[in-house]
Amino acid sequence: MASVTWKQVLAWRMRRQFVEQAGDLPAPEIARRLAGVQAQVASAAEFAVAVRRRTPVSGEVARALLDDRTLVKTWAARGTLHLLPADEAAAHLVLCSSIRNWEKAAWQRTFGATPADLEAIAAAAAGALSDGAALTREELTRAVVDETGSGHLAEVLGSGWGTLLKPLAWWGVLCYGPPQGTKVTFTSPARWLPGWAGMPSMEEAARTVIHAYLGAHGPATPDMFDNWLMRKQSRKKDVRTWFAAAEDGVSAVEVEGVSMYVLDEHKDELLDTAPSTSVRLLGGFDQYILGAGTGSTYLVPAEHKSQVSRAAGWISPVVLHEGRVAGVWESADGEVTVTPFEDIPATPLKEELDRLAPLLG
Repeated sequence: MASVTWKQVLAWRMRRQFVEQAGDLPAPEIARRLAGVQAQVASAAEFAVAVRRRTPVSGEVARALLDDRTLVKTWAARGTLHLLPADEAAAHLVLCSSIRNWEKAAWQRTFGATPADLEAIAAAAAGALSDGAALTREELTRAVVDETGSGHLAEVLGSGWGTLLKPLAWWGVLCYGPPQGTKVTFTSPARWLPGWAGMPSMEEAARTVIHAYLGAHGPATPDMFDNWLMRKQSRKKDVRTWFAAAEDGVSAVEVEGVSMYVLDEHKDELLDTAPSTSVRLLGGFDQYILGAGTGSTYLVPAEHKSQVSRAAGWISPVVLHEGRVAGVWESADGEVTVTPFEDIPATPLKEELDRLAPLLG
């Protein structure tokens, strides 16, 4: 079996993800290349796209979401909001829906809803959005409560965490629509998205999402994929079945003694990749970090994990040196403060700061 080092893997991922060198792909294609862009913090998602563009385009993400509708914002991997290519989003949602955490007694006790409640909520929401309406969270909650009589669920339905709305997103009932001022709205993806083709089978979804993941974050094991998708909440037998469905076009390489999967089309390129010596800055919640997970010590030094993965799920902006996290940074009033974990070459760091200055200004 062919083998590579982690330094080669990180250099290859940086090239694939337009971290090593920015490219010319538009926002929807960047989201496709990264297997989605986390968008819990909208500005972080916009920065993640802009930093990968040789010539960033102001307002590009908003136009792709609202005008072209080639991107969609919805809950996906790890139950967090993502920007996804409209024509691939349903595949991601199908895999997310497989955890069915709403069937667990602990979930039902915590949120006061049963699977039957969720099905009724989904039917009511689908009806409220069937004419292509875009409803605010308050309007959707009122429509659902009026239809179902589930007044006891009004508070959790209206929560900004979207606990009861995530399953509806994963079932293809709703996605984010055009905002009304500062308020978010929800609409039907079937009505909103020109590229929406309905919900694929589990096998088809597995092929799409696993190939997308390996194309950005490979080589990887099924366990690594499982951690990225739903923090290992998926059933192990499901993950095995998904990888079996996705095996065409996939082969194995050894990464420092561990067998992992890579797309056939990328294998030779990976084997020929030399380790990187670059210094790069990425924003908070960047997919380069989230794809691997902050617990990956080959990427994030264990002794500095708490500075990268902070309280309340906050993922810091990071400095990369040779592909690994070598520090964190923050920007305030146009000034960037770097907190290094190791010696970072001064000249390439300054060049990177100069490159990003227009984005931070």
